[in-house]
Amino acid sequence: MAKLPGPLEIYPLLPGTNCQDCGEANCMAFATKMAEHTVKLKACTPLYEDPKYAKKLVKLEELVTPPVREVTIGVGEFAASIGAKLVLYRHDLRYSNPTSFFLDVADNLEADAFAARVKEIEDWTYTYIGTGLRLDGIALRGVSTDPQTFAKAAKKLTEISNWPIILCSLDPAMLAAGAKAIADKRPLLYAATMDTWSEVGEIAVKHDLPLVAYAPGSLDNLATLTNTLRAMGVKELVLDPGTASKAGLGATVDNFTQLRRSAIIRENELLGYPLLSAPIAVWADHREGEAPELTKWDEVLTAAAMIVRYSDLLILHSADMWTNLPLTFLRSNLYTDPVKPVAVEAGLVEFGDVGPDSPVMYTTNFALTYFTVESDIKQAGSTAYLVVVDTEGMSVQSAVAGRKLTAEKVAETLEETGIADKVKHKVLISPGMAARISGETEEASGWTIKVGPKDSSGIGKYLQEGKWKEE
Repeated sequence: MAKLPGPLEIYPLLPGTNCQDCGEANCMAFATKMAEHTVKLKACTPLYEDPKYAKKLVKLEELVTPPVREVTIGVGEFAASIGAKLVLYRHDLRYSNPTSFFLDVADNLEADAFAARVKEIEDWTYTYIGTGLRLDGIALRGVSTDPQTFAKAAKKLTEISNWPIILCSLDPAMLAAGAKAIADKRPLLYAATMDTWSEVGEIAVKHDLPLVAYAPGSLDNLATLTNTLRAMGVKELVLDPGTASKAGLGATVDNFTQLRRSAIIRENELLGYPLLSAPIAVWADHREGEAPELTKWDEVLTAAAMIVRYSDLLILHSADMWTNLPLTFLRSNLYTDPVKPVAVEAGLVEFGDVGPDSPVMYTTNFALTYFTVESDIKQAGSTAYLVVVDTEGMSVQSAVAGRKLTAEKVAETLEETGIADKVKHKVLISPGMAARISGETEEASGWTIKVGPKDSSGIGKYLQEGKWKEE
C-alpha cells in the first residue's frame, strides 16, 4: 500500500511564493491542507500558469495522484467528481467525493413525460442535519435503439437541465450519435465492452470523454479491457464489473471489494479507477403484475450494499422519497469525517421578531442537536434567542458527562454573544439534560437558570406556558 505524502514532501515542489492565491496564508499551509486532502492541487494557480513550474507540477501530480483516479462528469457547478479514493477504510482518512446517484430517463418518452421525469429527479431533496440531500445526475437510456432519437433526447436533456449526464447504450452507433450531440457537456459514455471496445474507444478519444469499461463477471477481462482502452488514448475510465441482485449480489460485492483492494493495497494501476454499479438492473427481473414496491426494495438493498462496498457511482430507477432517503442518509454518514463530529458554529441565533422580553435558551453546537432544536422552535412558531455553546460537536448529555459543557463555558458564551445587552431580564433556559449543572451555571454567569424540557419537542409548550419567566 502506497504511503500518503506528507506536507514536507509536498512543500518543496510548490512555487514557494506564498502568493495566497489558493486562499491559504502561505505555501506550507497549502502543503498541509494538501496532505490532509482538504484542498486540491488545482487551487495552486501559479503551478499551472507559469511555465517555469512545469517540472514541479509533473512531480507533484505523480506524488499526489490517488490510487483511485478522479473522473469528472459534466461541466460547471453541477459537475460530478467521482473516485479520488486513497484508503480502504474511512477511519484511516476521510473519504472524498461521495458516491454519486444518477437516475435513469428513457430516450423514447413523450416530451411532457420526459420533462416531468427530469424535474422529478432534480426536485428530489431533503434537509438532513442542516444539509440539503439530493441526487446527482441523469442517466439517459437508449431504449429506442434509434441513434437519432437518442441524440435528440440527449440534446433536449441539455436544454432543460444543467446536471451531468451518462449516455447509456451498448450500441456504438447510439453512443456516437449521443456524444456528437452533447460532447461539450462532457457526458460519461456507458459502455465499452469486450466486443465494442474499438468503436466506443474511438468515440471517447475523438470527443475527449470519460468512458465506462464494462466486463461483467470477469475481473481479468475488465483489466484487459482497461489496458486496451488506455493504450488507445482514453484518458478517463470508470469500471463496471457488473451488478447482480438477489442470488448474485454476493459475487458482485466480492468483485467490487477485490477491485478496490487491488487498486489501493496492491497498487494495481490498471484497476485504479472509479467503480460504477447499476442497482437499476434489478428491474430486469420485475414481472408484470408484481408489486413495484418489492422491486424498489431490492434496488435499495442492492444500492446500499454497493455504497458500502466502494461504488463511486450508482445508476438507479426509483425516484421515490422512501427509496432514496435511506441511501442518501447512508452516503451522508459514510462520507463525514469520523474524527471530527459534525458541528455548527457557536454563537447567538435569533428566531422570530425578538426583543428585550424574549426568552433566552442555550444548547450545544453538535449539528444533530442544534438542527433538531432549531426545527422544534420553528415548528412551534416561538420567538426566542438561542445561545449555541461550543462543545466540540458533542450532544448535551455527552458534553455534560465529558466536561465539554460546563458552567464556565456557558458563562463565557453568554459574555461573548452580548445577549445581556439585548434583553432586560437575566433568565436562561437550560436544556433538561443539563439540569445537573444549573446551580453552577447560576453562580458562574449571574443568570437565573430555568431547566427546560429534556426533549426539544416540548419547547413550544414550555414557552407558551411562560414557565421560564422570573417569579
